[in-house]
Amino acid sequence: MNNIKNIGVALLVMAGLTFTSCSEDFLDEELTNQYSTEYFDTPEGLQALTVSLYGNIRWHFGFEWSYGQTLYGTDEFTNANDLTNEMWNTYDNRFGPAGATTGTGAANGNATNPAALWDEMYYGIASANTIIAKAETVIQDLKIRNRCLAHAYFLRGYNYYRLTAQYGGVALQTTPIVGVKRNFSRSTDEECWEQVISDFRKAYNLFEGEVFTYGKGVTWTKATAAHFLAKALLFRVSERNNEWNGSYKDADLKEAIDACTYAISVRGALTPNYSDLYANWTGIDCANEQLDEILMAAGHNGDATTVGRFGNRTYNYFTPQFSSFAGGWVRRGVWIGAMDFQRCRPTEYSYAVYNHVNDARMWKTFKTVYGVNTVVNADAGVKLGDPGIVMILNTKNDNTYDGYKFGATIQNPDWKDDAGRLPEWSVGSRQTPTSGALTSKTGQFVPNSLVLYQNGTYVAPTFKNQPVCNFFAGINKTDCGSRTAERGDSHRDVIMARLGETYLTRAECYARQGNYGNAMKDINTVRERAQWKSGENRSFYSDGSLAFKVNPLNTGASATNYVNSNLDMNTYYLSNPGVAVTTAASNLRLTSFPANLPAEDEEILSKVGAGSEYERALHFILNERTRELLGEFQRWETLSRTGTLIKRAKAFNPEAAVNITANKHELRPIPQDFIDGLLNEDGSNLSASQKAAWQNPGY
Repeated sequence: MNNIKNIGVALLVMAGLTFTSCSEDFLDEELTNQYSTEYFDTPEGLQALTVSLYGNIRWHFGFEWSYGQTLYGTDEFTNANDLTNEMWNTYDNRFGPAGATTGTGAANGNATNPAALWDEMYYGIASANTIIAKAETVIQDLKIRNRCLAHAYFLRGYNYYRLTAQYGGVALQTTPIVGVKRNFSRSTDEECWEQVISDFRKAYNLFEGEVFTYGKGVTWTKATAAHFLAKALLFRVSERNNEWNGSYKDADLKEAIDACTYAISVRGALTPNYSDLYANWTGIDCANEQLDEILMAAGHNGDATTVGRFGNRTYNYFTPQFSSFAGGWVRRGVWIGAMDFQRCRPTEYSYAVYNHVNDARMWKTFKTVYGVNTVVNADAGVKLGDPGIVMILNTKNDNTYDGYKFGATIQNPDWKDDAGRLPEWSVGSRQTPTSGALTSKTGQFVPNSLVLYQNGTYVAPTFKNQPVCNFFAGINKTDCGSRTAERGDSHRDVIMARLGETYLTRAECYARQGNYGNAMKDINTVRERAQWKSGENRSFYSDGSLAFKVNPLNTGASATNYVNSNLDMNTYYLSNPGVAVTTAASNLRLTSFPANLPAEDEEILSKVGAGSEYERALHFILNERTRELLGEFQRWETLSRTGTLIKRAKAFNPEAAVNITANKHELRPIPQDFIDGLLNEDGSNLSASQKAAWQNPGY
């Protein structure tokens, strides 16, 4: 059976991972897979295998599974017109243990198989098991031995965390296997979480504090282990495990709070400007990839020899199909930091959860303006560099645009002058951090435009239905202007853990203890960073397209395409009519919790029926996690953990609401090929009842 993984020595030599000696940056390692397994019986080989563990985490961002397993089918994202992974969002009968192929109804061959995570995590676990088994006898230097063990325990804990979060109880294999093993037992959820927590504890105790062994910005440290130890403890005591976790709750919450406190204390304050985490990415290995807030990242750089099996393809998945709007006024290319693959369309909730006036994260995350980089109709009164696509993110109670016509047409014929000509944008030169542009012009022609609400109705999904909306404001957290080909790999790191989440994890632990005062303090720390600072221009926008300024392709016509495409502006003032142009600071601080919450939260809590004090606190924290962590590849896990997946998907994701089912979709299907390939200890095949016992309910 090809899918029965020999999770032992034979799988340690994997294409795309590095097995040479250590260096300051594991991405500088020469790619090779020519070593025999005997190499791992030497100190050099075992250290090299330790470095290779970093390659395993790149897998998470190498293809369509990055969003399918983590974002689809939740309250935050639904599918757009591209239906590659539609079944992960709609939970229809194509989503099951048999896989996801065109033969099982998938739209194309790129669909994510539920077995993908299962298979890949056991590759990394096999490597970790070898290090753990051999380190004591192979490596005599105690410091180096502990360093290798810390990394191995961390990756094994992380991989089992991901497996248990997705599938529930899995096969726990913690020692190397020689040969092929086909008689595994399925451990319980409780046993799996104990293993995860044990591994993270060991890593936490073995790491040398904040020592960046293999290069700051990509290396796991004690704070990294603390962050994930806290998440694992919180998972164990969360609602999904309520049938058996009662005896753990008090101790686990205290330990999780202590772990969060360590990470927060040693890494310092949050990065002051939210844009520096994602939007202000200026190029390969730039300073913003070294921020103290970042606890873990999947590292990438510009060295083609280190790409291995999986590059970073996440820039493809969060952008609307802008190149098809208005007959192609905005064509795609490397000068725009994202491809228009239109996979992840924000739900109404993902816009409505923000305070549109005071929360800077909204306007530092959503891309709402594209510049015209090709003129398809010279008579339309549009010039290169004019705003070509404008997305107005207004609120439900705004009636400014009720009478306007939006889409790929002239919005309002009354805008023509006496000679029948359309007005030009006349925005002048490119916007700077202190300029206005797009702020005082509220009635102008653009080739394509969108608004969220008209007459109190959410109309955004009605634009460009083919058969599903492909016109939406995408998010910019993965945009990359460093690509050397339109569909080439991104060279930016992918953040996997940061202090913003650590604060919210600790806040949730406090809320579960009933300590709402401390929870509010942590929440306010996150919200204070989200406020507009005095002097900030609220209509200024940036994203990872900035890297194109140092891209070797930034010459000639390409340089012009960059200038015309990226106008450094958003639709803040168009989206908030009546708000005067200002550079004053805003205020998002809570003054009470969980009572008397902001209006946007009260509306959401009403829709999900959060009535008790604890329910209000939990759902507010889930809202705050959206505002802080939107699109950061963990939402499904969070909602499944808290027992809120079904309720919030039904409330906010129309495509998921039809089929999502309680007691089934909180877990993923165990791969059927794996189950079919299992044998009993005597070599006989599993019976039908034995196979059924392996599978999750409902599948």
